Amino acid sequence: MNYETQINEACEKFRALLKDQLCRVEKMKADGDFKDYESLPKIRIGVCGGDGIGPIISAEAERVLKILVADRIAEGKIEIVRIEGLTLENRIAHMQPIPDDVMEALRSCDVILKGPTTTPQKGSGMPNLESANVAMRKALDLFANIRPVRVPEEGIEWTIFRENTEGGYAVGSSGINVTEDLAIDFTVTTSQGSERIARLAYDYARKNGYGRVSIVTKANVIKTTDGNFISDCRKVAAEYPEIQTDEWYADIMTAKLIDKKRRADFKVLLLPNLYGDIISDEAAEFQGGVGTAGAANIGKHYAMFEAIHGSAPRMIAEGRGAYADPCSMLRAVAMMLSHIGLSDRADRLTAALDFCAKEKKLVITGRPGGASCRAYADYVIEHL
Repeated sequence: MNYETQINEACEKFRALLKDQLCRVEKMKADGDFKDYESLPKIRIGVCGGDGIGPIISAEAERVLKILVADRIAEGKIEIVRIEGLTLENRIAHMQPIPDDVMEALRSCDVILKGPTTTPQKGSGMPNLESANVAMRKALDLFANIRPVRVPEEGIEWTIFRENTEGGYAVGSSGINVTEDLAIDFTVTTSQGSERIARLAYDYARKNGYGRVSIVTKANVIKTTDGNFISDCRKVAAEYPEIQTDEWYADIMTAKLIDKKRRADFKVLLLPNLYGDIISDEAAEFQGGVGTAGAANIGKHYAMFEAIHGSAPRMIAEGRGAYADPCSMLRAVAMMLSHIGLSDRADRLTAALDFCAKEKKLVITGRPGGASCRAYADYVIEHL
């Protein structure tokens, strides 16, 4: 059978993807320095609820945030802006992962606190929309996804640096069904993208006194993109001679994180996009589950803070949304406060969350019988 027509159509689509990615490389080359938040006369914080349990846990996060920065709001140094329209229904209505008016509102802010969003899965009967998270990370160039996990009593103190704009997620909705039998997706790696995430990870390790960075890939099998990622990271590592660098394959790392003899050795993990997503979810389980973990998405000009988990549509369908765990979003608030130069307030919130998790006067179960989202937020507020 002659497949020339299908091959030519696939090649044209691939050509367009290559042009887009090469344009992105040129933008990265021309990018400037990181925004200095402490020098801004006013910081605009956008709160974007998302969908599913997103609006519920985001509302509690916003309530705690307003308490912690009440004086800054009164002085006009912080403005909190509510951004609507990132619901699945609105995205489908506009057939955009982020509708244009929502994107404009996001760009008007300096930092964003974002609730989880739903991404339609193939076969769900919904349109093939790109993930709103992926679209936001690309549009605002939020290249670093930073996810801390702390379990002091077990010696676990991990900070995961996940490259956020490349890898298998970069063009995840742009794969090609060449024929009914053959489908192709794409993985993207650039030297600029790998270098900047590596530098952020090594800078963090140096500033915080961590003596080890662990690079995680599958470069033994994915030889080109993963191979280039690890090669570029090694070049950056050479500039930090006081920091030990070790290299792991992603499948082995998932095993070693549960190895009590080895897991306390890890400090800073540096990974491409897909592996970073998977391994950070595994890591969060040690802390109490993905519902307890927040994440920072850092770029040079914008930053977005979120829960690491999804929108839990099943909880909404079963009428359990009011019992969603707000801790992931509250951890995200703490990371945001630290990022904009309010580390003392971030420490207050982190200490309150740690105390409540240890005391367990209230426990979130996700179901009636456990604490509600609002009641748990009240519990945290009592201990700020």
